[in-house]
Amino acid sequence: MNVILYLLPIALGLGLLGLAAFLWSLKKGQYDDLEGAAVRILDDDDLPEERRPGRGSGDNGAKPRDRS
Repeated sequence: MNVILYLLPIALGLGLLGLAAFLWSLKKGQYDDLEGAAVRILDDDDLPEERRPGRGSGDNGAKPRDRS
């Protein structure tokens, strides 16, 4: 029974700490743009197909194999 007297305030304190952290993150705008990072990965800055080195002229950079 004495253990409950120690664990109950600790559990309530941790719960309030978690609630405070969640409310802080809401206030700071951490959940404003949930899909931005998922879409941002698609906006890569690759060169167009005809401007890539080794492409466009039919050469893929690999040497042909000898089939003899």
